[in-house]
Amino acid sequence: MLLSEFISNASLALETLYPAAEAHNMVLMLCSHLLGTKSYTHIVEPSFEIPEGRIAGLEAALARLRAGEPIQYVLGRAKFCDLTFRLTPAVLIPRPETEMLVREAVAEAGRIQRSRAPYGAAAQNVRVLDLCTGSGCIAWAVALAVPGVKVTGVDISEDALEVARSQDFSAELKKTGALAPTFIQADVLAEQPGLGEFDLILSNPPYVMEKEKAEMRPNVLDYEPALALFVPDDDPLLFYRGIAAWSKALLAPSGMGLSEINEALGPETAAVFSSAGFTEVAPVKDYFGKNRFVIYKKSAS
Repeated sequence: MLLSEFISNASLALETLYPAAEAHNMVLMLCSHLLGTKSYTHIVEPSFEIPEGRIAGLEAALARLRAGEPIQYVLGRAKFCDLTFRLTPAVLIPRPETEMLVREAVAEAGRIQRSRAPYGAAAQNVRVLDLCTGSGCIAWAVALAVPGVKVTGVDISEDALEVARSQDFSAELKKTGALAPTFIQADVLAEQPGLGEFDLILSNPPYVMEKEKAEMRPNVLDYEPALALFVPDDDPLLFYRGIAAWSKALLAPSGMGLSEINEALGPETAAVFSSAGFTEVAPVKDYFGKNRFVIYKKSAS
């Protein structure tokens, strides 16, 4: 089978689920992953034949896409903060919107690290806690961006933690001298374990209300883990109360927290942290003017 023929037919088959451009791009990603081809191979080499032994694998992967399974699960990987993460259906697919939280966290971690530089070898490492870590994308992205930072990721799901621990950034760690995050199992809704103090506490907890399911695309609703997505309609802020309690106990004096939120509940989520005694609490909007995360600080006093 010609590569160009497969791309044309497969793209057309996916257009029942996705816009034409998105469907075409997904097929190109599939071919790149399974065949090692480029996005332009079928154009510059119109006679390129797919090896006979690879056709069955391509067709099987295409069948999964046609059933609505996200391309990231079919490929078993996803890009986030210019890093490639291993994925399984046990964890959420990293969203570009979350990169905004990571950029803010990296800036703050770098600022703290620079402020401690005059202490030389006696300087304490910046410590970061990532609650509801899932694939570990936030934890790894921060750890690799600011070498020397000590990151701890927490999740209730052992399946998710297996994915987080299995991320292979050995080359990046060797090149930069960054420290690999530590991942532990714990429930953010339960009493926090004794982990010491953290300069930054980050989180992307479940926050989608059950009533919002009707607005979600099937490829999210049917495939991504409900445990990491949904909260009850009558108590949509329960995870933020847990995060506030953990932050109250574990955030260092003058420490800062960043938590991704439901855009419809920005002021309400901020109120949870204000009521817990944090200062400078405010929702932060993304580039589209939507509430993206809440920032909060612990007074030094």
